[in-house]
Parts: sequence; structure tokens; C-alpha cells
Amino acid sequence: MHIDEYDAALTRAGAHVEGRVGATLFIARRHPLGAIGAVIMAVFVLAALLADLITPYDPLTVTASLSLAPPGAAHWMGADSFGRDVYSRIVYGARISLAVGIGSTLLGSAFGVVIGLASGFLLGWVDLVVQRVIDILQALPLLVLALVMAAALGPSLDNTIFAIAIPLIPYVARVIRASTLALRELPFVEAARATGMSELRIALRHVLPNTLAPLIVLATAQLGAAILTEASLSFLGLGIPEPYPSWGRMLSESAAEYVRTAPWLVIFPGLAISLVVFGTNLLGDAVRDILDPRQRDG
Repeated sequence: MHIDEYDAALTRAGAHVEGRVGATLFIARRHPLGAIGAVIMAVFVLAALLADLITPYDPLTVTASLSLAPPGAAHWMGADSFGRDVYSRIVYGARISLAVGIGSTLLGSAFGVVIGLASGFLLGWVDLVVQRVIDILQALPLLVLALVMAAALGPSLDNTIFAIAIPLIPYVARVIRASTLALRELPFVEAARATGMSELRIALRHVLPNTLAPLIVLATAQLGAAILTEASLSFLGLGIPEPYPSWGRMLSESAAEYVRTAPWLVIFPGLAISLVVFGTNLLGDAVRDILDPRQRDG
């Protein structure tokens, strides 16, 4: 490559990067609360990924001499009744919460997309049966249905993800069905039918991609609900079993017995849950405003 061509390539690459950075900064200025939510979520994601590097202690190591040690230089957030470092357990607990939240949201969204797409595109008896089942599932609150599923499956990471994913399916299916009903009558779908394209191919190639925007908005909003539901299940003893660190279980072990004598055992896990749910809600609102054309200024 000649020097002039090389310089031109570098200029184009720099302009591309500068354009992306500028667009990101513009979105952050226009949606400051969403930017705050994104920063909060980025901190928790990085903490979960780098837990091995940023924690000074093993979260499972029991040290009897450090039982209920208050926050200090050695243990920034104190130690629990078994002498385990609270900070290390909260950081590793981020892995559990994010794994359950993201896993259950993706699983519930995948099933919801398939069900909603089939219901809205096929109509007839398929739509009738699917909607009655969805009505039954939506009659129960998210936490109640998750409790039933978790109690039936037993406490484990995989079962917790599955127990939370099932109650999320009806909400995704309803949104996808509504989008599909609106899209299936549009001219580009009629044109695809006129060319002899099969119904399955039309649904997957033309209808499904146009339902992704509301799906992303809904999934972002449901992420916080899934994380909060996991904390509730663990608090009730139906979520992630010991010895794995879970924010909800940390609260369950400490709330009643040590809330007065060792308040740091309640404050820090509760603060972590509140921050991550707050961050997902802020991010979800910003994503909705960005992807929904009706929210944009003319």
C-alpha cells in the first residue's frame, strides 16, 4: 500500500471512530439518566468479569476469628457470621445475579418470540389456544409463578434461570404478537406472498426483524425484574443454594439476626440489589426513548 493510500485509510478509520464517539456522547447528553444507568450496569458487569482480580479474599473461605468483623482496612465491607469477606461475596454475587438475570431474560425472550410470532402470524385456533394459555400465566404475578416453579424444580442455578424465564414468556409473547399482527398486513409482506415465498420464510425474514426494537426495550426492562426476582427467591431459600454467594441469600441470612448488631451485612447486599435494579430501569427507559420513534422530537 502506498503512503497516500495508507494515510487515507487512517483518516477514514479515525473519522469512523470519531463519529461513533460523537454519537455516543450525543445520546449520553440527550439521555443523561440512561447514561447513568449504563455506567452502573457497566460497573457491575466489569466487577463480575474481573471478580478474580479485584477481590482480596476467596468468598467461600471461612475464618472463625473474623466472625462479624466490622468494616475496616482489611475488610472494606466487614465480614459475615462465618468470617467470610462481604465485599468479595458481593462482587462474586454479581456473577450470580447477572447470570440469572441475563440467562432468564434471554431464555424467556426466545420462547416468547417463537410463541408470539406463531400466534400473530398463524391466527385461527393456534392464536386462540396460545392466548388462553398466556392469560392463565399472566393471571399470576411474576414472583408467585417463579416461586411455584422454583419450589417444584428445586434450588440450583439452572433451575432458578428456568423458573424465572417461564413467567417472562407471556409478556414477550404478547408484545411480539401485537407487532406481528400490525406487520403481517403491510404491503411488503403482501409483496413477499405474491412472489410465492412461504409463510415460514416471510415470518422469519420479513416480520421477525421488524419486531426486534420492541423486544430489546422489553428485554432491558425485564432484566431488572429478573434480577430482583432471583434475589427474592434466594431470600426465601428457593434460589441459589449455599455455598455460592447470592445477594438475596446474604440478606436472608443476616436480616433478622444481625440487622442491629452487624448492619453492614444488610446494608451492602441491599445496596447492590438496589443499584443494579435502578441501573437497569434507567437504561431501559433510555432504550425505549431511543428506539420508539414517537418519543423523538420532530
